[in-house]
Amino acid sequence: MITVAELVSRGAGRIGASGSTTPRLDAELVLAHVLDIDRTGIVAHPEAPVGDSVVARFDAAVVRREAGEPIAYIVGVREFYGLAFSVDRRALVPRPETERLVELAADEIVRRLTGDQRPPGGPPLSIVDVGTGSGVVAIALAVTLRRRGMAGEIAITATDVSAEALEVAVENAVGHGVADRISFYEADLLPPLAETRYDIIVANLPYVATADIDGAGGGLAHEPRVALDGGPDGTAVIERLIAELPDGLAADGTAFLEIGSDQGDAVMLMIARLLPGATRLVETDLAGHPRVLRVGPLG
Repeated sequence: MITVAELVSRGAGRIGASGSTTPRLDAELVLAHVLDIDRTGIVAHPEAPVGDSVVARFDAAVVRREAGEPIAYIVGVREFYGLAFSVDRRALVPRPETERLVELAADEIVRRLTGDQRPPGGPPLSIVDVGTGSGVVAIALAVTLRRRGMAGEIAITATDVSAEALEVAVENAVGHGVADRISFYEADLLPPLAETRYDIIVANLPYVATADIDGAGGGLAHEPRVALDGGPDGTAVIERLIAELPDGLAADGTAFLEIGSDQGDAVMLMIARLLPGATRLVETDLAGHPRVLRVGPLG
């Protein structure tokens, strides 16, 4: 009978030959998923024997990984901002870079809620997550603010053009106990709520250039194109949201838009053209790359 170590080694060899840069980790995660245990159990018990049914299911999962399917889709879960989220082909796999978006938005929300200028007993701070996908940004904000005792001081809305992605988002919101704190809408960008202006807008919109998707293999081929394709230069959807900010952002509101690492100059020029009086800043990620466009007040 084959052991855990032997099976992992065999799977890692196949996965590595297909182009993965983390073949052993992938193999360990897949086997842990098949066995319904934590990955530490795989590492701690390499000598454990593995039955034929487990081997068959492991090999089937390895075939999917060899084809470039993201490991998150295979195991059905992805960690983001210290939380575990269910993921599948209905929505984009959350990227670690997007944690910077959550961090900046959370800091701004806390600053506003604890500032001297906020009147006691005022209305909740209105927040909208545009292009929510699997819901990770809206849910991470809701959980973070709940931990700080601020859940009752915010009202979060989340939108996505994909009804299937919204299904995943709702499932994740229920799993994290914040479904009653987030209103979900199927919408192209801002929700169809008349005369609504938001204090905080956050958005992780498609920002990959069309040609880059067409020429890419691996995981991108398995993810929803609508969540990736940002048009010829990757900024088409971002530009549409920027054009909506005068009607959707409160006078003293702030918008946080995730961008590609090579789009900093382009989006700054875009703001100068579309919203010439607006305050704008490109925030960098931990690697020092442009990552989040901060806009507002609009002036």
